[in-house]
Amino acid sequence: MSKLFPRKQVMGFIFSLILTAVALAVYFFNMSFVVGMTILLVTAFVQAAVQLVVFMHAGETSDKGSIYTNIYYGFAIALCTIFGTLLILIWDM
Repeated sequence: MSKLFPRKQVMGFIFSLILTAVALAVYFFNMSFVVGMTILLVTAFVQAAVQLVVFMHAGETSDKGSIYTNIYYGFAIALCTIFGTLLILIWDM
């Protein structure tokens, strides 16, 4: 029976709930902007990693190298888009 129990998914779900509670605590404890944004960014990236690995099974296939390469590529494109937009619209360069 323990072999059939989805322990990894249940632990991932509990960890996701804990990360959500930590992010929600930023609002309720009225933290400063810098501390709050740091906590929110860290919890957001950890939450995304947990979702990707545990629930989308990114590392469980034989083709995991190309999956992670595509994720890194998408992340690089997203950063280029965000910082390019900031450069043009806000920083007037």
